[in-house]
Amino acid sequence: MSVLVTGGCGYIGSHIVRALKEQGEETVIADDLSYGKEERAKGSKFYRMDVCAPGAKEDLERIMKECAVTAVIHCAARKQVGESVEKPIFYYRQNVGGFLNVIEAMKDAGVKDMIFSSSAAVYGEPPVDVVPEFGVEMVPINPYGQTKLFGEWMGNAVAAAFGLNFCALRYFNVAGCAGPDLADPSALNLIPIVFERLSKFQAPVIFGDDYPTPDGTCVRDYIHVEDLASAHICALQYLRRPGKKEYSAFNVGTGKGTSVRQIIDAIKRITGIQFEEKVEGRRAGDPPMLIGNAELIGRIMGWKSEKSLQDIISSAWQAWQAGPKRIEVETWKEKA
Repeated sequence: MSVLVTGGCGYIGSHIVRALKEQGEETVIADDLSYGKEERAKGSKFYRMDVCAPGAKEDLERIMKECAVTAVIHCAARKQVGESVEKPIFYYRQNVGGFLNVIEAMKDAGVKDMIFSSSAAVYGEPPVDVVPEFGVEMVPINPYGQTKLFGEWMGNAVAAAFGLNFCALRYFNVAGCAGPDLADPSALNLIPIVFERLSKFQAPVIFGDDYPTPDGTCVRDYIHVEDLASAHICALQYLRRPGKKEYSAFNVGTGKGTSVRQIIDAIKRITGIQFEEKVEGRRAGDPPMLIGNAELIGRIMGWKSEKSLQDIISSAWQAWQAGPKRIEVETWKEKA
């Protein structure tokens, strides 16, 4: 018996795979390596493939049968908000099409348990500062968030029709690192984006400082990727419990908000680089504030976040400095 992780060589997926292995699970990875590294598949059965490509459904079904897969954690997806606004058709094809191939393969292979990497983007601009899973209308404001909500709808529909055990984990802002070998390889999230700019001796950019938030910059719920990985272990145990599951969607966050400017200030403090950031206009599709109420996952699964913002930024910094784009701190200090 094994667990298939799509996108398992990527930043989040590789942390999940490591957590699974630590629990004694056999792991299988399907990844096209667009954002991942093949060396992260060591110790897992690895299939290089694009889950939304023609013929992927049949390939996935074969893999599930050959590897005796009993559960799937579906991480493979495109995830850039701004890009989704510019390329909506591409995002629908990638994220919705890939999900359909995976879940149809599960149905035909008889695999019953699925954890879906959803997102806080499904909430859009909620009317409350700390958003719960239920009781608020979900109106995504960008195509990325729409594809994640479509995935939840499809998962629940297939679960009802074919007896699938389906669970969507709504990630908030994932950051940090378990070690240099699992560092975020692409500058798509705020902290690595800042490091990328610093490595080129460029000023980091804040997109918008006129939001209706305490300091004018966007506020998000930042969660350490190791805490997120542990939530998947709890979710897998939840799906394996006998009986009907009362809930199919859970926030994975800390319940605390941190602004972009606060992140910038913390990076200055931890790295020792006193850089000057610059402010540009808002990006399309960015809500002002998004913080997750994580009470439900704690009550139902016994999970809670353990790591602090200090842990997040320090671990990300250590991993970045061990990589190929090491930042010359002393040079920055001389420039200052």
